[in-house]
Amino acid sequence: MAFFDPLKRQLRSVIQWDNDNNDTLFYRWSSNGDEIKNASKLIVGPTQGCILVYEGKIKAVFDSEGLFNIKTDNIPFITTLKKVMQFFESEHKAEFYFYKKNLITDQKWGTIAPIKYIDPIYEFPVELFAFGNYSMQIKDAKTFFVSIVGEQEYFGIEEFRKIVNARLVHPMSDMFAESKVSYNHIDAQREELGNALRDKIDKEFHTFGFTLFDFRIEGTEFDENTKRRIDKISDTQATHFAAKKVGVSYKDMRQLDALEDAANNEGGAAGVLLGANAGDVLSPGLNKPFVTPEPEQKNVAQRLQHLKELFEAELITDEEYENKKKSILKEV
Repeated sequence: MAFFDPLKRQLRSVIQWDNDNNDTLFYRWSSNGDEIKNASKLIVGPTQGCILVYEGKIKAVFDSEGLFNIKTDNIPFITTLKKVMQFFESEHKAEFYFYKKNLITDQKWGTIAPIKYIDPIYEFPVELFAFGNYSMQIKDAKTFFVSIVGEQEYFGIEEFRKIVNARLVHPMSDMFAESKVSYNHIDAQREELGNALRDKIDKEFHTFGFTLFDFRIEGTEFDENTKRRIDKISDTQATHFAAKKVGVSYKDMRQLDALEDAANNEGGAAGVLLGANAGDVLSPGLNKPFVTPEPEQKNVAQRLQHLKELFEAELITDEEYENKKKSILKEV
């Protein structure tokens, strides 16, 4: 009969978390309307812990597995028969929050904003994104409950991971700046960098009641501006290496590259080189005349453009540039 429903609600005898899943970190146990009686039992599993909140205050933390008796003498919230006129609804409320106590492995992390620092060797600004994984474990459930979970019925691992990711950029930027590792040495020192970063980030985890394990940097990705700077450095280093192999200076190699580019340009820029005696600027061992036909009159604009390029590349002097420019303009 419906009259006995309130009495049935007084018969809740077992409190346990029997619906755990991989993503759950904290879970508030629901009594489904049942009142907790004096003889109730609390069951805490091997990978679980439990926090008892009574009238808005933490009264107990069960951090080890076992079977615990709920007694009136230490938890005075049991509804009595005097509450019949109030349909057994007690103003004294108790809540049980179960939490995952085992090691939580293979948690992915990634910076949501670029890490910024100055390269210690090349002294240019570096911006990069990093990603990896870590493992973690709750060590102080009370601290995490008070600072993060609060009155929520459910708190998942993914929610905590978002909190961690948002706090990674600042300590990582400090670590890269302090480590003085150039951009081209990051991959070779990922393990050392990961260990150094773990020590910094572990302090953040402790503020939440967690311990951090096995923090790893799996990879990094530079932003577009940094990539362009790196490409320029790589090209310069390649030119230096090539010049050394053929026994010329870096300056001579650059001048030869510019001459070759000019000769290949439509409009006969090499003819301008001949008129400007640009070959004189090369080292004695490379000073050989360039003989190419003078371009046609219709290419005067192109010749002026190429002449300007040679001047900006410092292949001809100011005087040579002005004299040749006047010579070309007289043809118009």
